[in-house]
Amino acid sequence: MKLQKSLIFFMTLFLLVSCTNDSDSDLNDNQVPVSITYTNSIKSIIDANCISCHGTSPTNGASISLKTYQNVKDAELNFGLILRISKAQGAAGMMPNGGTRLPQSKIDEVINWKNNGFKE
Repeated sequence: MKLQKSLIFFMTLFLLVSCTNDSDSDLNDNQVPVSITYTNSIKSIIDANCISCHGTSPTNGASISLKTYQNVKDAELNFGLILRISKAQGAAGMMPNGGTRLPQSKIDEVINWKNNGFKE
């Protein structure tokens, strides 16, 4: 019994000593979350993937412009922008049309932007 108590004591001591950290960053992610806004996130996604067809004067069969904050917000509210960019690669109506589906992380940014009130 004494051997068991000693063994438990040393195992507990070992665990306590080995559970240390070198700095606060080991315990905390010190990155401040960035609020997703049109200006800091969404505009660059649209510019990189949509503007070639959805510019000031839409081309290649595009029916709407996505050049401004209001255009992009209206595209979600009235034309299902998120639905279109969320479709599977090659599905009818998938955007960008004829291109590669956006990475899910970019689609999630657009969804978060909408869910947080379309911050400009």
